[in-house]
Amino acid sequence: MLINKRLLAILFLGFSSGLPLALTGATLQAWFTEAHVNLYTIGTLSLLGLPYTLKFLWAPLMDYVNLPWLGKRKGWILLMQLGLVMTLFLLAHMNPDRQAMQIGWIALLIAFFSASQDISVDAYRTDILTSDERGMGAAYYVFAYRIAVLVSSGLALILADYFGWPLTYKLMALLVLLAMIPTFLAPRTLELMPIARNFSQTILESLRDLFQREQVVLLFLFIIFYKFGDAMALSLMTNFLLHGLGFSLTEVGLAYKFVSFFATILGAFIGGLLLIRWSIYRALLLFGVAQAFSNLAFAVLAIVGKQFFLMAITIFIENFCSGLSTAAFLAFLMSLCNQHYTAGQYALLSALASLGRVFLGPVSSMVVENGGWVQLYIASFLLSFPSLIMLIFLKERVLSYARAA
Repeated sequence: MLINKRLLAILFLGFSSGLPLALTGATLQAWFTEAHVNLYTIGTLSLLGLPYTLKFLWAPLMDYVNLPWLGKRKGWILLMQLGLVMTLFLLAHMNPDRQAMQIGWIALLIAFFSASQDISVDAYRTDILTSDERGMGAAYYVFAYRIAVLVSSGLALILADYFGWPLTYKLMALLVLLAMIPTFLAPRTLELMPIARNFSQTILESLRDLFQREQVVLLFLFIIFYKFGDAMALSLMTNFLLHGLGFSLTEVGLAYKFVSFFATILGAFIGGLLLIRWSIYRALLLFGVAQAFSNLAFAVLAIVGKQFFLMAITIFIENFCSGLSTAAFLAFLMSLCNQHYTAGQYALLSALASLGRVFLGPVSSMVVENGGWVQLYIASFLLSFPSLIMLIFLKERVLSYARAA
């Protein structure tokens, strides 16, 4: 099934999840820059990403508290969307030239509502989709999420140039408000009776359920390392293209932003289609191998040097393979979750999976300084294989989780 009510709901929720991200990131930095706010203050805006990193800390609350309308998952999503609408409208009426500190606190609240919406959407996606829909569900989610990021970054900057920042943020708030309609109409998840008697027990039972899995240490290591090679390859990508090879901002914008956008979406959709026919183990293995070899294309680009067509092809290959592996990996993470604790468990597992993006930047810098760009991409290729070896040892576990889901 390529489309049904459940998958359509995931499409709209993916858009709602992706929209706020840039509004407290690159777009807000652009607004501050246009208002001539000092560089130190603009630099501190990077701290607004903390709620996305730490969201696993309060995710179990969304497993424990059942809101009295529309069910646990939809109720939390709508509540967070309402919070986003109100805070974005409030932000639109502020001036960074005079109220930079206040805007920072409001933006932090927006980031909190956004991260909490992500928790609820991830849990809803995991609970509502059947096992054979999870690959396509991941593809729909990635597609809508990327469209939303494009709207709240690229389109928002164009709107701000013509109509000003206040109206731009009001329009973004209006889009979130409109996104509440498909959320309200989305099918409800199956409501399970809570097992834990209180919030602390919910946390303990959620962790106990995860840690009692067979080969749990190897399982967690696989989750951490599966995207490590990809994270290393992408960690210094803009610097590599601009300074390493000498491409212009326009060339990087055309190739890196637009080519990567379409390649990731295409890869995710093809990955989702293949997951209808393939086992999750086969998809993780083959897509993981493809992801590893795609990193070598950047090593070739580093050797050849500045050549626009080769750069575009290389970026397409890497992002296409990354889209394939992302569809399989998200479907795998969903299969691991117990429906009683979906919000907490998925948030924790996705936090483990994001460790590479957080910590590999400094390591990549040292590799480039001591060896060069070619060595970086060879290292990223080699770093992709430990997880695939772990996956081979986990084959029966991976297949059993998929069957249970």
